[in-house]
Amino acid sequence: NQGFSHMIRIAQALTCAGFLIAAQAAVVEFKIENRSEVAGGRSFGAVGPYERVTGKVRFAIDPKRALNSRIVDIGRARTNPDGLVEFTADVYLLRPVELARGNRTVLFEVVNRGKKGMLGMFNRSRESNEPVSVEHLGDAFLMREGYTLLWIGWQHDVPQSNALMRIYAPTAYGVDGLVRAEFTAPAGTTIIPLGDVGHVPYPVADIQSMSVTVRHDLNGSRTTLARDQWKLEDGRIVLSEPSRTAGIYEAIYRSSDPPVAGVGLAAIRDVVSYVKRDHKYAIGFGISQSAMVLRALLYEGFNQDESGKQVFDGVFAHVAGARRSTFQRFTQPSRTAGPLRNASFSTTEQFPYSDATLRDSATGARDGVLARALTAGVVPKIFYSNSTYEYWGSGASLVHTTPDGTADVPLPASTRLYVFAGGQHGPAAFPPKSNGGQHLPNFNDYRWTMRALLKRLHAWVTLNQAPPDSIYPTISAGTLVGLKQYAFPAIPGVAVPQRPHTPVALDFGPKYPTAGVITQEPPRLGQPYRTLVPQADSDGNDLGGVRMPEIDCAIGTFTGWNLRQPKIGFDTYLLGNTGSYIPFARTAAERATTGDPRRALGERYRDQSEYAACVDARSDKLIAAGLLLPEDKGPIRERAVRHWEWRMQQPAVITSTQRD
Repeated sequence: NQGFSHMIRIAQALTCAGFLIAAQAAVVEFKIENRSEVAGGRSFGAVGPYERVTGKVRFAIDPKRALNSRIVDIGRARTNPDGLVEFTADVYLLRPVELARGNRTVLFEVVNRGKKGMLGMFNRSRESNEPVSVEHLGDAFLMREGYTLLWIGWQHDVPQSNALMRIYAPTAYGVDGLVRAEFTAPAGTTIIPLGDVGHVPYPVADIQSMSVTVRHDLNGSRTTLARDQWKLEDGRIVLSEPSRTAGIYEAIYRSSDPPVAGVGLAAIRDVVSYVKRDHKYAIGFGISQSAMVLRALLYEGFNQDESGKQVFDGVFAHVAGARRSTFQRFTQPSRTAGPLRNASFSTTEQFPYSDATLRDSATGARDGVLARALTAGVVPKIFYSNSTYEYWGSGASLVHTTPDGTADVPLPASTRLYVFAGGQHGPAAFPPKSNGGQHLPNFNDYRWTMRALLKRLHAWVTLNQAPPDSIYPTISAGTLVGLKQYAFPAIPGVAVPQRPHTPVALDFGPKYPTAGVITQEPPRLGQPYRTLVPQADSDGNDLGGVRMPEIDCAIGTFTGWNLRQPKIGFDTYLLGNTGSYIPFARTAAERATTGDPRRALGERYRDQSEYAACVDARSDKLIAAGLLLPEDKGPIRERAVRHWEWRMQQPAVITSTQRD
């Protein structure tokens, strides 16, 4: 092994046409399939031009090593003559052509269902799975910073598309077991997919023992559909008649010979460790499902490579809430818990929730997300970031409270937590358009602060410069409360949700805790955990988190919740991943007409200039706190002014008809 950059130079000299380059340890072959310039050879400041490297990585791991022992069914996979389990994954890099001009840091993103997302997050670019043009690189923030960007496929069942990244996992032969598929369908549907959002489903081994049920409330009773009411066709359930009302459909069946999905964590561990050899530092980043994978990697002990070295020096897990991925037998990594999404209780919401080691109020067990990393001495510096939505939709309060929700839990010294007040799972586009909620979606754009936080995490990792203190709602400060204490203003036509998503202790059978084998589907439900939500101010905007300029200089209410419209059913439930934007009245007269208790724009600001000055002042405070970059102050002001102008052009009240 001559180092990664030398390996690429060798591959270039060998004309790139299918040559396999030998490596060491768990990475045994790196096949470069394409190597090309990025953005037409454009130079990115002092870092210079970037290049793209794509191909396949072949791994071989020892199933008997303790580091690999937590991979479910690894002992059932076939081995090569050396007793090693082999598998392959797609790999994609964007790196400085002259590596020495970079910042010596690998920024690894866990792909989300096979897709790349960090360029859209940090570079504010149009997202693409082939990011090679100028438009795909946005303002090139990550390039100007000098990162080597790395992605690898880790998920075995992503939809069949050449553009998506995947892992080609080994098979656990001679194994069968239970699979549960769930789909919340609107009225009139006839198709119930077995795979989640287009993913490849597990095949049905025995249709005679398969059951299909429907219920019309999360906690309602299941009605079993008679065999003549459905048929199995191309990996889908096809109903004989369209559903009359919205329903939660559930199929439980047996399948066989599953992939050993847990090798996805080993692939991340080993390729990052390998590429890191030509750098000095590695930071792991993930959004939503990808952030859950990073929490799983820490929990399962995969931040230590086969030589005993720490893999990630820093981890930035965004909008995971309290969830983490699981890799049990017949796992479906895309099925993450949330309101009416996998509503039958997903494995991704299970104790432990916090980095600190705590006692589970439901089962009495003691555990923590960082327990194994602490034992091995490989705890990275961690940033968790969540929006308010995660408190309503994925139990985020459990990250920093006791499981019974009665007390705050101090964060470890290695962890920081930043909560975006009045944020939704991913900021909506502006101007907003209805997407099935009772209100317009939430476009509070906190991505500006994500850029500043990455810069601060990098400084913490590389220079040991302390980052900003954590900013999140707490019980002790009165900014984190139970639903009954949530003091949202009485805005006409606005109903406050009464059913936030609540994790429950789940029993998947006696083999699940130790062997990762589910024998009970659906799971038996135990004690619910107590989740809390951020308290609201008199405008309905959240307290206790990072408040972006358009929250502190308010011209509307931004919430982390939005109820579903009646036309899609379940209208007392949250719309997944979505918050609300509820604008203020423009004048006192409009406010009096509608009965809105919130002050109108004309009662807050003399004119647009005073509003823009407020935004500038708030930006300056965030810059001083290390939560915004100075270069982003101007664009934030421009967007805020667009918001003002747009609001002034809208009706006094945006009705449900207008939302549609």
